[in-house]
Amino acid sequence: MSDLVPADTTEDVRTRGAGVSRQVAVLPVGSFEQHGAHLPLATDTLVACAVAREIAGAYPVHLLPPVTISCSHEHAAWPGTVSISSVTLHAVVRDIADSLRRSGVDTLVVVNGHGGNYVLGNVVQESSARGERMALFPAAEDWEAARERAGVVTSLLTDMHAGEIETSILLHAHPEMLRPGYETSDFVADDRRHLLTLGMSGYTDSGVIGRPSLGSAEKGKELLASLADSFGAYFSMLTSDV
Repeated sequence: MSDLVPADTTEDVRTRGAGVSRQVAVLPVGSFEQHGAHLPLATDTLVACAVAREIAGAYPVHLLPPVTISCSHEHAAWPGTVSISSVTLHAVVRDIADSLRRSGVDTLVVVNGHGGNYVLGNVVQESSARGERMALFPAAEDWEAARERAGVVTSLLTDMHAGEIETSILLHAHPEMLRPGYETSDFVADDRRHLLTLGMSGYTDSGVIGRPSLGSAEKGKELLASLADSFGAYFSMLTSDV
């Protein structure tokens, strides 16, 4: 449970906040959706938490518990998938940011583990326009740098869902959560221009789009390490006086 729910006390938060010029909280946002037969429904939450935990180990940030259900409408054809509306997710993140500011934490970084949470970009845009400090992490460029550093073979286009990256991170962070079969579950569908209309079921029967057979724990470890390094630029920007 400590991998998902921070064990901080209020005194831990007070002590950490006393040593920094600007307090930053990190909010993992995952999902609860199908990830083929080999990965759990909570995969995106586990990935977001692994990234956020890596960040919290390297920078003086407040680690928040995850948002575990988000916008997974494109996966509705598979049993177990649960979604909330984009309006609800927008409101949840806004409310969390408002609550943090009332307690003295004026900066929020949203660590997004699910590509379908498009609305999170709007939340950050609108908050920034109001003069509030918020960021969305990782960006595509951060994932690309991590992919190259870890030796991930599959491109970000091909590695869309339950593929090499997600399988590698879970093999490193939560190997007990994987089921047999990822070695033979590869499926490629690079042309997904009608995804928003057809959903994932228009492109894959298994729920997988990517090459999970190429995943490894070593790649997962390097992916997380690279993302933690990339976060340094975000931390510097958010805590500067500019």
